Amino acid sequence: MHYYSNKFSGRHNSVVRFKNAPQRRFNFFDPSIFIDKLVAVEEKIEEAVFVPTHPFSTLPIKEQLKINVLQKGYTQPTPIQDQAIVQILAGRDVVGLANTGTGKTAAFLIPLINKVAGNPYERVLIITPTRELAVQIRDELTDFAKNMNIESVLVIGGVGMGPQIMRLRRNPQFVIGTPGRIRDLEEHHALNFSRFNNIVLDEVDRMLDIGFVREIQYVVQNLPRPRQSLFFSATLTPNVLGIMQSFLTNPVTISVKTTDTVKNVHQEVVRTNGKPKIELLHEMLNQENFSKVLVFGRTKFGMEKLANDLERRGFKVAAIHGNKNQNQRQKALTNFKQNLVQVLLATDIASRGLDICDVTHVINYDLPESQEDYIHRIGRTGRANKFGTALTFV
Repeated sequence: MHYYSNKFSGRHNSVVRFKNAPQRRFNFFDPSIFIDKLVAVEEKIEEAVFVPTHPFSTLPIKEQLKINVLQKGYTQPTPIQDQAIVQILAGRDVVGLANTGTGKTAAFLIPLINKVAGNPYERVLIITPTRELAVQIRDELTDFAKNMNIESVLVIGGVGMGPQIMRLRRNPQFVIGTPGRIRDLEEHHALNFSRFNNIVLDEVDRMLDIGFVREIQYVVQNLPRPRQSLFFSATLTPNVLGIMQSFLTNPVTISVKTTDTVKNVHQEVVRTNGKPKIELLHEMLNQENFSKVLVFGRTKFGMEKLANDLERRGFKVAAIHGNKNQNQRQKALTNFKQNLVQVLLATDIASRGLDICDVTHVINYDLPESQEDYIHRIGRTGRANKFGTALTFV
């Protein structure tokens, strides 16, 4: 049965305002017009086959690192990796702008691991907006740095600081964390920003969106010079530009964005026409091809309620949102990655940077607040040259 169509009739407002919100006023982004325009543009684009200029085999990096890259399944660099790695290896500050799912984590980890492996005095601080993204970067670092005698520590909220402080005393080469916990550890004198001569700000626009402006400014003001600074962001808003200008020295800007969303995500709008969304979702999840589904909603309460409703209907689900502690969030994410549950329900804490293999569908159960949120949500599918589907309930 076919529940949705990408053919729209009538006029649509790209932003719908929720008029009766008791505490705050929500803006909703309706992607209908956006999808129509995107299809019209992409039909005119004939995508050329990308041929890298700097294959991994020719990069001036350690042999063990080349082995680790190959074991990770990286045979050829993506466009952002092809351009960024050589600039970072050359010691340049870099601004990286790329579509989600294009491999930017490896673009900064590979050259930084090579740099650290060649100098015992190099230290790297990596800051991300969410705990889940920090965990993912730490896991990738562990794989890329295998057998290279490189230590890292993950510093995120939701868990006790004690073990993190103990690990920091071992002076690891890499510290990866979220802004709030990093600032807390500095105030407890467990972190000394002056020791870090390499800094990565990842998903900067999202960090600023969720209120970490002061924390980021504080870190930047207390970093030493000279240093190598790497800056990755999906968009360059005025706030982002302000941080960037105070953070970087004569940077190389690398932008490999083509359209706002990747072409291998098929996007459609599902018009409920008064039918309860839970019933539509139930019918979809019973279809065989909806095997690994990420559902986004607006509120923690709404996603928890939906998780309970779906469990009662017999579906294997997990939920991830701000009311879950870190162990619960990580277990939900791990179970979804390992295909132990069919559906992961999430708020926008899961919309940025997370690399989950083989997500068949992203479903916007609630409308996102902005076009940027929409783009990042649907970017959780159609990754690594695979195809996915993004559906939005309206």
